[in-house]
Order: sequence, then structure tokens, then C-alpha cells
Amino acid sequence: MCAETSAQRLAERLAGQEELALLDVREQGVHYRGHPFFASSAPLSRLEMMIGDLVPRRGVPIVALDGGKEGLAEQAQRRLAELGYTDVSVLDGGCAAWRAAGGELFSGVNVPSKAFGEFVEHHYGTPRIPPQELNDYLKKNRKLVILDSRPFEEFHRMNIPRAIDVPGAELAWRVHDLAPDPDTLVVVNCAGRTRSIIGCQSLRNAGIPNPVVALKDGTMGWELAGFECERGTTRVAPPPSQEGRKRARAVADNVARRFQVKFTDRKNVERWKSDPARSLYLLDVRSREEFEQRRIAGSRHAPGGQLVQATDEYLGVRNARVVLVDPERVRSVMTASWLNQMGWNDVYVLEPEGAEGFAGWPTESGARIRQVPGLRPWESVSRVDAGSVVIDFSTSLRFRARHIPGAWWGVRSRLSEAREKIGNPRQLVLTSEDGVLAQLAAPEAAALWPGAQVRFLEGGNAAWFAAGLPAQTGIERATTALDDVWYKPYDHGADYEKHARDYLSWEVALVEQIKRDPAIRFRVFS
Repeated sequence: MCAETSAQRLAERLAGQEELALLDVREQGVHYRGHPFFASSAPLSRLEMMIGDLVPRRGVPIVALDGGKEGLAEQAQRRLAELGYTDVSVLDGGCAAWRAAGGELFSGVNVPSKAFGEFVEHHYGTPRIPPQELNDYLKKNRKLVILDSRPFEEFHRMNIPRAIDVPGAELAWRVHDLAPDPDTLVVVNCAGRTRSIIGCQSLRNAGIPNPVVALKDGTMGWELAGFECERGTTRVAPPPSQEGRKRARAVADNVARRFQVKFTDRKNVERWKSDPARSLYLLDVRSREEFEQRRIAGSRHAPGGQLVQATDEYLGVRNARVVLVDPERVRSVMTASWLNQMGWNDVYVLEPEGAEGFAGWPTESGARIRQVPGLRPWESVSRVDAGSVVIDFSTSLRFRARHIPGAWWGVRSRLSEAREKIGNPRQLVLTSEDGVLAQLAAPEAAALWPGAQVRFLEGGNAAWFAAGLPAQTGIERATTALDDVWYKPYDHGADYEKHARDYLSWEVALVEQIKRDPAIRFRVFS
């Protein structure tokens, strides 16, 4: 019989101190419409690909939820049990029951982080600069530097003119060489609000002598004001100088004292790794280049700014232990200071050991290899023969941008809908971004199409396009609704301005909505 958790019991558990993973197993675009505050998006379609990182301990209590009647949570419960998770229940009645019991539903993605950003602005009075004023400053060549706090991929897509890419936690590490004159105005921006606010307040908390402001509403606000962004820019902050490092370490020490950052060592971490009763996240908060050059074996990359920006994507277990790694101890301290304020109680900075910080630790390098439990051997192909029907399980956004000519777009958890659209092909080839999701879906597709030869494309779309094979754009051949992922404002094309304004209004409104959920406890430090 299916184990269930009532909405009332879930509320009690969320208000407590026990470890708990609350997983919304609907597609992310459906999750976006409304979910409990602490629910992480873990779509059933991609569950095996996410669960090991999101919920690393197999014995942790998990509550799976859906809208209430889809049966997705029950499927997730069975799948998680097959993967070795031993304490999985279903939210009885799903989101509908949660709301009926008086629980608050939040729209959007990365809601805890977005709401926290708004809380920070209100609590600290984080200063901001309107786009019009910044544009005037640029025209007058005022002494200023614009630091974009997003990952390079986002910065490269669009950026404020003259901006330099300095993602999140890198700000306190690299700013001292970028603005050595204390009279230089430092402007921090992102695409919208959260990372601008957190980035600006990080530098203010660090106590740098410069005036620091956040660009109001980021690149969205800039474009809504009628100004143009640059595209394809490659300006990035260089590694800090010796003097820059010295100053960064000094400000990090001050931040650690003010925000009660805790430290730990290798001996404790090794003990925690073998603790069957507690979950542990060992997260390296440096840049990807540094992470892939050398890291502690078994650690996971979680760049500090993105960890604070999207905590629910990295930390699926509430009240877990979190250990942050940075041999320089600056980015880890800045990140820990924010997690402390978000209400995470067991966050630690790993004390570096030895000249490079990793003495005594087994290390590894290169791209981290993702472990996917439940992946069954299945017949693959390296090409698509004439007469084969192709179903692509990439996100709808990636499919729209580029896909194999003639392919159908589908969602793994909605294969029955694809069955109705496609009919009864004799040969069915499944593909996805790298082929892994397609391989996971192959046994399920074979059960639905018993008369077809079902195979998956080895290496998926990445291998297909790397070989220079044909591509097509658009999404005319969709087997289901386009709600598998959240569409950002700029993903909507002609409706960009409306979606941008709606998004910014949604962010601002969160600071009032969180007052209606008693389990939300952001912390304030003097």
C-alpha cells in the first residue's frame, strides 16, 4: 500500500528540525504554476538523473507530491524505492490538499532564493540605481565599474554595456583589483533582481570602501527602459593579484565573524560522510575551471552565487549538513554567510590544508561524471534509418532551437500522449540531450509500442550535431503541452516586455507572500 503524508503532518515536519526532502515530481513548467515553498522541482521524467545529487542519502525521509490526481507522486514513490530509497511517502491529495489545509502555494522557480533576495533588500535597504541614471553616468564617463554577477553563459547572451562578468561569490574575491580606487562606483547587475541584490549586499557586507549599488531590475530593466544590451561579450574578471587576495581574505574574515560562519576540518567531514543518520553535501563553490583542474574526490560543483540563487536545485534535503570548499576560504565564507541567513543551520566552511588546500584528501580532475542509477542496457544506434520515427526528450526549449529533422518532441512521463499522436511505427528511435534520458525511457517506450523495434541514439543530440548531421528548428511536432520547463521572459520572443514586467512584479510581491508561511525563517544578524 502507498505510504501517505497528510498536509497537516507535512506542515509540522517542515516546521521542525528533522531532515526532509520535499520533491515536486511534476514537470518544471507545471511546478512553476504553484507549489509549497520548500518543494524542489524533481520531474518524474528526469528523476534518476537528478536524485543522486539532490538527495544523496538513501534513508532520508522523502515526500513526493504532484497536483493531487495525476498519479505522478505514486510513480515516483515506486521508482525511488527501486533505486534504494527506503522512506518515501506521497503527499495525500497533493498541492490541492495542501492548499485546502491552509498551506500557501508559491508560483515560480527557485522561490526560496528569490524570496530571500527580496527579504534582503527590504531588511538592509540595499541601494539601487535606475537604468536611466546608470545610462547618464555612462554617457558622462563617471568613474564606475559594472559587475555582472551571473554565470558566463548568461552574461555572454546579453549584458549591460561595459560590464565585466564576475559571478556571485567571485565578487568579494575579485572586486579589489577591478575597483582599486575607493571613489569608483561599483554597480552590480543580473538579469532581474535577486543576484543584483545579493551581489551588491555581499560587497557592502564585506565592507569594501567603494560605494556599491544594484542595477534596478538588471538587464530586463535596462531593456524595458529602452536601452540596448551587448551580446556575445567575453569580458571576464581576471584572477586576483596578491594584493587583491590579501584584501579579499581580510574582508572574508570580517564576514565570517559577523555572520557566525562555522568551520570544519577533514577529520570531521570524513566522519560525517559515514554517518547513516545525516545527509551531507560537499560542495565546491569555485569556478568550473578551478573545479575541473583539481578538486576533492566526490565533491560536487556548486558555484557560490548560483548556490544562493537556486538553493532548491542543489540542496534537496532540508536541515542537511552542508560543507563548502574553497582553498582560498573567501568564496566559501561569503556563500556560507548567505546560507546562514537563509535559515540553514548546519553549514560549514572546510578549512584548507597544505599549500593548495587539499592536503590529505584524495583528489580528481576533469569533468565530473554523472552517476545515473536505474540505467538499463538497451540497444542503441548511431544513425537514424529512413522510415524510423524519432522522439526527442530534450527540453522543449532545446528542441525548438535545434533538433533532428522530422523528430517529434515528447516528455518521458507522458509517453501515452505520444502514443496517441504517433500511432504504430515499426522502428522507433529515442533521443535526448546526451542520450541518457532516451536510454532511461527505452523500456517504457517498448512496453507502449510492443510491435516496434525501440532503440536509442548513442550520445543523443550532442553526438548527432557534433557529427555535422542535419538540424531543424521550431516545435511543430509536439506530442504534449509545452510545460516541461519554465520559459524565462526572453524565451517568449514577441511577448518579452509583458513577460519581463510580470516576472519582476512577481519577484517584488514575494516579500509579502512569505509572511503567510510560518515555516519560512530567514535569519537576521546585527
